[in-house]
Amino acid sequence: MWILMYVFSYSVNPAATNDRAEWRLRPSVVFQEFSTEERCLSAKSKLDSSLKEAGDKLRRGLEDLKSIGKAGPGQIIVAYQVECLPK
Repeated sequence: MWILMYVFSYSVNPAATNDRAEWRLRPSVVFQEFSTEERCLSAKSKLDSSLKEAGDKLRRGLEDLKSIGKAGPGQIIVAYQVECLPK
């Protein structure tokens, strides 16, 4: 058995949001079991690609906000880690 561990977290600078009480979010951690290393690595690859694409879209959206003086990519931190581990 193999375990896919996926950790995702992000935080937003309070200046970029009206909801100042919720600006720092805790990490989300997900575990998924796979019967083989190959299947785990395939899922890891797809998840890595998806998270990179989501991050790129987020940065483009923040660039739009930066152009009107509301926020920018420097006001958000996105971090993720995806690993396949033997059980």
